[in-house]
Amino acid sequence: MLQNKIYQNFFVEIIRTFLTIMLSFCLIAWTVRAVNFLELIVDNGYPVLTYFKYSLLNLFGLAPKFIPLSFLVSLIVFILKHKNDSEFIILWTSGVKKIHVVNLLMITSFTVLIFYLTLSVFIAPYALNKSRQLLNEDQFNSFLPTIKSQKFSDTFKGFTFIVEKKEKNEIKNIFLHDTGSNLNNLSSDPSNTSSTTIIAEKGVVDNRNLFLIDGEIISSSKNGNENEIIKFEQLSINLDNLSTTTIKQTKIQETSTLKLLSCFNKRYENTKFCSDEVKKEIIPVLIRRLILPLYIPVITIICSFLLLKQRKFFLNKTSVFIYSFLLLLFTELVIKYTGLNYFLRLFYITVPFSLLFFLYLFLFYKSAKEVK
Repeated sequence: MLQNKIYQNFFVEIIRTFLTIMLSFCLIAWTVRAVNFLELIVDNGYPVLTYFKYSLLNLFGLAPKFIPLSFLVSLIVFILKHKNDSEFIILWTSGVKKIHVVNLLMITSFTVLIFYLTLSVFIAPYALNKSRQLLNEDQFNSFLPTIKSQKFSDTFKGFTFIVEKKEKNEIKNIFLHDTGSNLNNLSSDPSNTSSTTIIAEKGVVDNRNLFLIDGEIISSSKNGNENEIIKFEQLSINLDNLSTTTIKQTKIQETSTLKLLSCFNKRYENTKFCSDEVKKEIIPVLIRRLILPLYIPVITIICSFLLLKQRKFFLNKTSVFIYSFLLLLFTELVIKYTGLNYFLRLFYITVPFSLLFFLYLFLFYKSAKEVK
């Protein structure tokens, strides 16, 4: 009964430490990334609410990347803490076998493994997909933030502009060049217009509306032989049709796991999304979601060697941490090449099962030998 209580406390302590470390890493990385996402407001004119939603959803995409390292650190901290406090010695002398504590650590690792798989296979792709949909659904809120004095801007597709001076919502010496048919309705023959250029002395920006004063409209024909010039004293332009250059197409990392797996069914082989070239990119993504979490129990077994008596250099705390860290480094460096080489892919998939089996047998043997 007492042992069960101790095991429960150990389990809760490891999980709590793991979650604390993981959330700390995630918040640091998320803060840095959220600063980069400010360009959605500053350069693309998206609403502030869209920025916050997009940033928060991307937090779920960051979390899986820090799980292996966070769990490694939490295990090392847990084992060393209780060894330094001589708590493990009390357990050994009271009759608790080391392999029982190892099994407890393994149960903890499988709990983290299930959490890791749930996050990487289902939650993260769904959240990232929703974040991409936000950019598709929400258009830019205002044209004003995208304007920079004396700087060309190509924030919008087929639409380039520059102003000499900007004061609040007033702009001076404006140059607009449209090749995306956004301003073709300003010419007398929209169907024959390839590009439209507007030059104006002054202007006022009101959200998605632009009011220009004293200028001219230059419309170039598709054959390039004629230019139509129309002068104006006042001109009102609605910019609702503008589309930002922000990537709105769903990336492979944002695609659901089931859809990626469906690419390997024969009925999907001829689709553009499931072409042979795309499959080379899909395979590493699937392996990252489905196979990489399996290295968590292997990390646990390696860290469990710290429970043994430290007589040799290759089993001290520094060496064990280096072994674990090198294994994590291997998983990250090799995974991107698994889509290119079949044998490397097979090796990557079989390594966690092989290591788990042989290392556990070796650890069981060493712990039993110490008892004798």
